[in-house]
This record gives sequence, C-alpha cells and structure tokens, in this order.
Amino acid sequence: MIELWHCADARSFRPLWALEELGLEYTLHQMPFPPRARQPDYLEVNPLGTIPALQDGETFMTESAAIVQYLVTRHGPSDLAVPVQDPAYGGWLNWLHFGEATLTFPQTLVLRYTTFEKGRADAAAEDYARWFLSRLRHVDRAMEEGEWLCAGRFTAADISVGYALLLASHLKLSDHFTPAVAAYWQRLKARPGFQAAKRAQRIELAEVLST
Repeated sequence: MIELWHCADARSFRPLWALEELGLEYTLHQMPFPPRARQPDYLEVNPLGTIPALQDGETFMTESAAIVQYLVTRHGPSDLAVPVQDPAYGGWLNWLHFGEATLTFPQTLVLRYTTFEKGRADAAAEDYARWFLSRLRHVDRAMEEGEWLCAGRFTAADISVGYALLLASHLKLSDHFTPAVAAYWQRLKARPGFQAAKRAQRIELAEVLST
C-alpha cells in the first residue's frame, strides 16, 4: 500500500492528485502545516520535516515533482507519462520540473513573508511575486499551441505546473493570470482527479478533527 504524508493544498497535493488520476489505492496521512512544528512525531517519518513524504514498499521519497514522475512511470503505463522515444519527452520532463523549481520556489518565499513572517520582508515578497508572474509567461506562451503543456494531452507535467497555479490562487496571484492561463487553470480544476484529491484531503481532515 502506498502511503502519503500530506498537508492540505501544500506541495504534497501534487502526488495526491497523481494518485487519484492513476486510480491507485493509498493511505493518506493528513497533518497540520507546518508539520515539523505542529506534529513533531512526523520527524520519525521524514527527519527533514518537509512534505510530502511517500512510502511505496521499500521506496521512500520527499520531492513532490519526483514523486509524480515516479508514480506515473512506476505504476504505468499511463497517458500521464511521456515515453523516452516520444519527441515530447524532453519537454515533458522540463515542464514537470519547471512547475516546482521555477514556479513554486518563488511563491514559497511570498508565502513565508506574507503569511508566516509578516512585515519582515515585504519588499522581498513583492519581488518574488513579480518573479513568479514573469516566469508564468512561459505557460501563457505554451497555451498558444494547445490546451495542455505538451504531447497534445493532459500529463504529469500539468499536475506539476497546476499545483503552482493552485498555490498562486491561495496567494491571490491568480488575479494577475492572463486569460489563457486563467482558462488553463479552469481546465485543471475541472479534472476529476483534481476534484477527487480535493475531496480526499477534506475527508481526511474531517476525520482528524473528529478524533
């Protein structure tokens, strides 16, 4: 059984979404954010204290984009993966990691200085918000060629970038989406897998709160 340690709408939403898209059975461990401070026993699972954490047999992973890539390739075949012989393979890998390294990274600093450490670095938060929006133009350009990022279909790359858009919506950066990116975001939210992941975290949270 696959186990996923998760905080609502945090980076761990990527693998949760992938699990639902793939229709895999899993156990979800939902925790308060940040777990390293609010659920100290999590450090026994992941000494880094970061999320996500995924256990699949003897495989243990902590990087959200890498977990998505692992799930769609290890538990395939699936249209969420692009095979190495496909001309879109390089673009798929690039988008998969672009979602985390280029789009999510600056937003984590915006989140830190607008939510958890208000007033400490307002200018830095604004700078990183602009950084995110400037990098988002790459997604806008991709939407000129189709409804999804690569390979002419929804793939794991859209899950990775889609999470960055989810985080942007929480940070109210979605107000600055171009029409094309806004439409892409609506398509992502309409995915049954996205909606199932949202339901799964709500159900798990309700169970945690009732105990």
